[in-house]
Amino acid sequence: MSTEKKRNNKEPLVSVKGMRDILDEQYYHFQGFFEKAQEIAVYYGFKPIDTPIVENEEVFTSSIGEGTDIIDKEMYTLKTKGGDHLALRPEHTAGLMRSYIEHGMQALPQPLLFYNYGPVFRHDKPQKGRYRQFWQFDMDVLGSDKSILDALVIKTAWTILQEAGAPNLSIDINSIGDKVCRASYIRELVSYYKKNINILPAIDRERLKVNPLRILDSKEEKTIELNRNAPDCLSHLCVDCKKHFKEVLEYLEQMDIPYTINKCLVRGLSYYTRTVFEIMIPAEEEVLTDQSPRMITIASGGRYDYLARSLGSKKDVSAVGSSIGVDRVVEAPWFAKLSPRVIKKAKIYFIQLGFDAKLKSLNVIEILRKGKVPIAQSISKDNLGAQLAVAEKLGMRYVIIFGQKEALENSVIFRDMNTRCQETVKLPKLLEYIKELK
Repeated sequence: MSTEKKRNNKEPLVSVKGMRDILDEQYYHFQGFFEKAQEIAVYYGFKPIDTPIVENEEVFTSSIGEGTDIIDKEMYTLKTKGGDHLALRPEHTAGLMRSYIEHGMQALPQPLLFYNYGPVFRHDKPQKGRYRQFWQFDMDVLGSDKSILDALVIKTAWTILQEAGAPNLSIDINSIGDKVCRASYIRELVSYYKKNINILPAIDRERLKVNPLRILDSKEEKTIELNRNAPDCLSHLCVDCKKHFKEVLEYLEQMDIPYTINKCLVRGLSYYTRTVFEIMIPAEEEVLTDQSPRMITIASGGRYDYLARSLGSKKDVSAVGSSIGVDRVVEAPWFAKLSPRVIKKAKIYFIQLGFDAKLKSLNVIEILRKGKVPIAQSISKDNLGAQLAVAEKLGMRYVIIFGQKEALENSVIFRDMNTRCQETVKLPKLLEYIKELK
């Protein structure tokens, strides 16, 4: 029998518990945030995609995995009159990968950068900033395993939150390895928990059977204490995963993004590999209690290189993404109350060559973004010809080339794709040079 309160026929109907109407100024705040996030995402080379709110249930059950709260307790499912088993999407990522596979996007120039905005649904306990229908803004890069793309999605989410008014942001980050090195880590982790089985709460004993990594994310006090001495995932990383994680941290340092390595960070979904992260902000002082967390997560994400196979792909598709919880941002006292405005389309393609240039390339893109110059790019590629081919295929009028020499000389090469003429421009003069072209 349902535990939901039944309505007295004399009472007016109200919205479903955990769901609400968005009215008046708040509506414009959501729209303003979306347009600001969209604008910044476009500056960093992302393009829009929209996937259905309703998917086949298997899209999520086969990808998110057993032993997760979403699948075990939170997903809204339904059976149609025709016998189909469907689900309201509890997140965007699985639907995006399903779309990528279904439409043969592997044949397009890789990687592909997408942003996706809309409501998602989870039957979670409603509380401040957390609803059963809530909004997320996602950015994903599909088709490359390069570490710079991990840094790209973090930097883009970080910038969106900063421009939305978020103060004192910080990042918790970890690497949970790949299929080469994770198996040995999980064996040691399971052994550790079995030795302490009498301490583990019942819910974590169940997780031990189906998804041991999820125990690291437990909110049970006894488990949190036990996890302080749990085996360290980073010490089990293979050579490639160590290199990948080291490079991600170097990019964050280059962009002056502060981070803390959190060995217990695994995220709540089974499809993550290698990099996982959470962007957090201090909780509001007036709502703090002895039990409440001091930091609130407002964005999160990571790499999911093996998700495609669980959705029917014959090959792995390397991918990484981030997701911002829009409700928490818009309802926060620090929110900048953004107003809706128009988005520009990119006319310039950004190309980088060599590690020194790649390391500084996101800073160059930031200069362009602050000057309101949107660009397209494929900064994970290393070959000049491949990047120029993509620029031509996209019909870009101009190209910015940032190589090893330019990185040392603090300049770029600016090329007109129509005339094939090009000039070397110092970075401090770049915005002025571009404005004179208009």
